[in-house]
Amino acid sequence: MQLVILAIPLSVCRLDPGQEIPAWALSRREFLAITYTRGELSIVCASEVVPEEVQVEHGWRALQVEGPLDFSLTGILASLATPLSGAGISIFAISTYDTDYLLVKEVHLDRARKVLEALGYTFLN
Repeated sequence: MQLVILAIPLSVCRLDPGQEIPAWALSRREFLAITYTRGELSIVCASEVVPEEVQVEHGWRALQVEGPLDFSLTGILASLATPLSGAGISIFAISTYDTDYLLVKEVHLDRARKVLEALGYTFLN
């Protein structure tokens, strides 16, 4: 399986579920994930656009599984998350129609890459 490390630093933001999607979140769209639930509005976006007053966790980088992936495939996230968990590296997973993304803290990025390369995963960058 091939992976790509996205260049853009990301942040995970928590907003009130009744809030509209703020314009700042839409201002840079290289990577943007928006999820509404009954309890929150969660936005993953470029770190540089997040205002100071937002509840946020900065310092994430995304590992993209080279896709597109067929919906019948199983275990892709688990095959990546399990060895990272074993190495003490937490993840934040996001799936799209075409592929999966694992966000890891930037401070763990090099170690995450080494763990996955040791298991035969290749990085395109």
